[in-house]
Amino acid sequence: MMQNPLDALHDVIPPEQVSWWPLTPASWAVILIALLLVSAGIWLAVRHWQHNAAKREAIKLSQQHTQDALALHGILKRLTRHYYGTEQAAQPTAQWLRLLNKLTRQQFSQQDLSSLYSSQPTIDCSKLMAAIKTFKTKEAVHV
Repeated sequence: MMQNPLDALHDVIPPEQVSWWPLTPASWAVILIALLLVSAGIWLAVRHWQHNAAKREAIKLSQQHTQDALALHGILKRLTRHYYGTEQAAQPTAQWLRLLNKLTRQQFSQQDLSSLYSSQPTIDCSKLMAAIKTFKTKEAVHV
């Protein structure tokens, strides 16, 4: 009778399973880098959210003054003062007009701004509301 050759292997001991712990230094480096990247991403997202808080508030405030051109213009002035400083918001009309056109992607004319202070403003309030929504909060201003 023939003997099974595998029966002769009874003295061979299979190796133990290799544990995944402790991690190698390279694994720790990858984990650390991933944590730093996630932390930096969260920090940048929070800063971006905080930076745009004034613009979000201005958009919300503009919804309450949809037919008041002077109030909407005042909101634009406040946004400019917040993001670019008082000097930019308090410029003479011609310079303010150039800055406003640059920061809002809208095309306001001298007549639009002059009409704000008349008894019946001719400027379209939807144009001012669009200017608030498209206001650039991070552009360098060299007017």
